[in-house]
Amino acid sequence: MPSEESGAAGAAGELSPAARRLYAYAVERHAFDACEATGALGVRAAAAITELAAAHLLQRAPGDDPDRWSAVAPRAAAARALAPLALLVRETHDEMDRLRGRLEALVPAYEAGTAHRDPMGPGRLELVTDLGAVRGLIAELVAACERELLTSQPGGGRPLETLQESIGRDESLLTRGVSMRTIYQHTARYSRPTAAYVERVTALGAQVRTLGDGLMRMLIFDDHTGLMAVPDRSGAALVVREPSVVHFMTATFERSWLGAEPFPTSVSPEAARSISDELRQTIVRLLSEGLEDKVIARRLGMSERTCQRHIAEIMRAVGAKSRFQAGYLLSTTPPPTA
Repeated sequence: MPSEESGAAGAAGELSPAARRLYAYAVERHAFDACEATGALGVRAAAAITELAAAHLLQRAPGDDPDRWSAVAPRAAAARALAPLALLVRETHDEMDRLRGRLEALVPAYEAGTAHRDPMGPGRLELVTDLGAVRGLIAELVAACERELLTSQPGGGRPLETLQESIGRDESLLTRGVSMRTIYQHTARYSRPTAAYVERVTALGAQVRTLGDGLMRMLIFDDHTGLMAVPDRSGAALVVREPSVVHFMTATFERSWLGAEPFPTSVSPEAARSISDELRQTIVRLLSEGLEDKVIARRLGMSERTCQRHIAEIMRAVGAKSRFQAGYLLSTTPPPTA
């Protein structure tokens, strides 16, 4: 039974200590056999020889003795080890190209059909209802983006799963030199996963700001392709390639951007009070418009329970006994500031 030092490689694929010692021994001589290595290292070398041979770091030495070994340069060993993977990658790329070709062969038929039902031109507006297809489309558009990505994300802090899916894609985008600007709602500042994500992407040059209300969920790629959320259809997206509509989306984003505030990765007590005051003013406005609690909560990107707590505080401040009375009082008197 081999010792711990001469055990198999770890779960991460690293060489065992015995294999590392044997490799250092091997590179210092033209050839050796197991008995010589065992005598020099003080431990049985057979298991380490097997491990190094499997990693292509040892090869049979020239000559008639099959038990003599010589070291292989690490780069040459890597080339041998990676050859099957490189072949698999090439075959995968070839299959991707064939699949893309088969699907793109249908583009003329699709455009001819949509031309009859889309007076703005073929492919200018496209409704994608499958969430997986939407995610795949976003990944494709991010990969092709060359200048700037604009994103507007209402709804408060983003789910951890979404952030984990986005971070690698966005970091790759930024390292290519593509600029990225994002607007969240103020409530996203209190989400630790969102703040951690913002800290990572801003370190690479992204700009992130927050706004209280009025955001539309959308992405704009290089000023020529936009994605918009579809009301009452979770996971669906409207793909926009009509220049006039994309221009309108961009102008809407820019107006929101001018009124938004930088997203700090840590919120000071003073900033938290300032944001809370702005949220309270927004709740007052929406409450005076007669909106329901759940609608206000959705507009501000917070839970309905949190929204109801804010509303209760506002009602106490104006002396209202019901939200209807509060709505009337708020519509006829200046909003409370505390």
